[in-house]
Amino acid sequence: MLIGNDDEIQFAGKQLLDKLQAKNILLTLGSKGMALFESNGAYSHVQTKTRKVADVSGAGDTVISTMTAAMIGGANEREAASLANYAASIVCEEVGIVPIEVDKLKAEIIAREVNE
Repeated sequence: MLIGNDDEIQFAGKQLLDKLQAKNILLTLGSKGMALFESNGAYSHVQTKTRKVADVSGAGDTVISTMTAAMIGGANEREAASLANYAASIVCEEVGIVPIEVDKLKAEIIAREVNE
């Protein structure tokens, strides 16, 4: 299935929730951010945080690991998705597969919140 616009994204996310009987589905959309679908019917679009992409290697793994760690730490799905999006933006600005460091993630969030 080709996914191009918001209606198609929402259709695909809802189909995945239904077919997989998942609690949540998070679709990464590259420069368009992320789409979070929750089993309660909630849909959230997480705007991209990327400024300058150098390499997307490892970005998906960063999203998965950051979201998982955030949820284990008590974040809800939306908070975890937002945090994962920040983390992915950091690793995409580096060349190669790089780890996400907590201090760098905190600094990025603070800097972006101040500028928004």
